[in-house]
Amino acid sequence: MDGSKIRGLSGGVNQSGVRNHNERLLLSMLQRHGAMPGIDLARHSGLSPQTVSVILRKLEKDGLLRRGDPIRGKVGKPSMPMALNPDGVFSFGLKIGRRSADLVLIDFMGVIRHELNKTYSYPIPDTVFEFLQEGLDTIASRMSEGDRRRLCGIGIAAPFELWKWHDLVGAPSEEFQAWQHINIAQEVTRFSDLPVSIVNDATAACRAEHLFGRGNEFRDYAHFFIGSFAGGGIVLNNTVFEGNQGNAGALGSLRSTGPLGESRQLVDVASLHLLEGRLIEAGLNPEVLWRHPQDWSTLTRYVDPWIGETAQELAKAALSVCSVIDFEAILIDGSFPEDVRTELVERVQRYLVNQDTRGLIPPQIVQGHVGEKARSIGAASTPIFNLFLLNTNAGLSAN
Repeated sequence: MDGSKIRGLSGGVNQSGVRNHNERLLLSMLQRHGAMPGIDLARHSGLSPQTVSVILRKLEKDGLLRRGDPIRGKVGKPSMPMALNPDGVFSFGLKIGRRSADLVLIDFMGVIRHELNKTYSYPIPDTVFEFLQEGLDTIASRMSEGDRRRLCGIGIAAPFELWKWHDLVGAPSEEFQAWQHINIAQEVTRFSDLPVSIVNDATAACRAEHLFGRGNEFRDYAHFFIGSFAGGGIVLNNTVFEGNQGNAGALGSLRSTGPLGESRQLVDVASLHLLEGRLIEAGLNPEVLWRHPQDWSTLTRYVDPWIGETAQELAKAALSVCSVIDFEAILIDGSFPEDVRTELVERVQRYLVNQDTRGLIPPQIVQGHVGEKARSIGAASTPIFNLFLLNTNAGLSAN
């Protein structure tokens, strides 16, 4: 496979160059609040109506915006709301997980247009890059030439220090340790000219929730994402905070204790690999956990106790993070069916009532909305975010 369909695309939507601050500001406001007429954008952004009008015309000409239906008032001419054009930008996102890799193509609104999935016993580099190369080619072949010109990049979500997983997944140490010496972005340049962005997988899930889920409901919150391993992200002042080395919100490393009082981390006591272990002990095939679409209805006997134990740990972890930052909410999501997420969140809410909250203001415990594909969607949104949106959403309130 020569990857010709994904070569020569590095111009495309990037030909207009990096968007300036005011363009990013208006795009971010429209992304966060939906369609708005120019007069409202001017009022909330602090820009003059003339400046806003010039920018909107440019963004519309570039194909990033589209006009909505006119809004007629009691007097004067009807106002014309502007909205993001879903077909204005496309981006690939790859999630490298413990048991599976997901590749998606999303549009400017975060909607998945195409997706591919691969399961494996463990993520060996050759397997992952072969899947990515073939997947990019397959999806690109399904796109029109015009849409391919609007590809802006590839986002890759991978766990922090992926090579340290080998003791948990049973992978051959030598093959798995190869991740430590691989520059992922450089590997991708062998078969694609598209810009590559690397992001922590839990941070990617948090970004997906912030952009396309419930992120606009809260200013400061912590986001727990329960996959094979528990992880998280944090949002401060309406901004996903990645930290100095891109590892902020490493909530899976929060301290906990084991049944004998031994020191553990949240990842050891509140992750799906524990449920996987229960199924293996019962002689069941754990692959049912990773099949699409997800259906765990036959696993209630094993899922219920896992939910109970995980909820207790998440309740304690929620208060731990609130002792550092006064979060107004804790959002919980994961790689499980919606009914499992609902039950998990309800139990965390109940357990929180009995926790020691001295000196703390208990946060709201709420469900995330993006679900199992949050990491791949968040990965795909990273190139879009880097090119078209503001690094901070502070000041984007439309109230």
